[in-house]
Amino acid sequence: MKKIYIASDHAGFNLKESIKKKFSSKFEVLDLGPKNSKKSVNYPDYAHKLSKKIKKEDVGILVCGSGMGMSMTANKHKNIRAALCYSVKNVKLSRLHNDANVITLGERLISKNLAFKCINAFLNTKFEGGRHLKRVKKIKIYV
Repeated sequence: MKKIYIASDHAGFNLKESIKKKFSSKFEVLDLGPKNSKKSVNYPDYAHKLSKKIKKEDVGILVCGSGMGMSMTANKHKNIRAALCYSVKNVKLSRLHNDANVITLGERLISKNLAFKCINAFLNTKFEGGRHLKRVKKIKIYV
């Protein structure tokens, strides 16, 4: 069973919980927090926590209010290609062409139904490789 790591901040907590319920029967969904929806937390803490867990065969789902903060933070990590997604087409392209391994969603900007469709597309779309592989290899962290 494929491992899916998931985390959110307080603004993405409700969608995170809905995603866990929806996908736990088909996948091993590992919740990295937060556990309490009422307490304000800092999204970078959870994006870093998830990004450190992702191995080659794993994928991650990050949820915050807009999805942007999670995406920006996750992409600071080596070998993380986090895509802020808002449509099924955008999700498919992020997987086909960019080999995205983390999807970020904004609970304040996407419906639960569309989020589920995006996650299904994310989990069922494979990287095309070919001409895209050389481009993905050029995605590096510069310090």
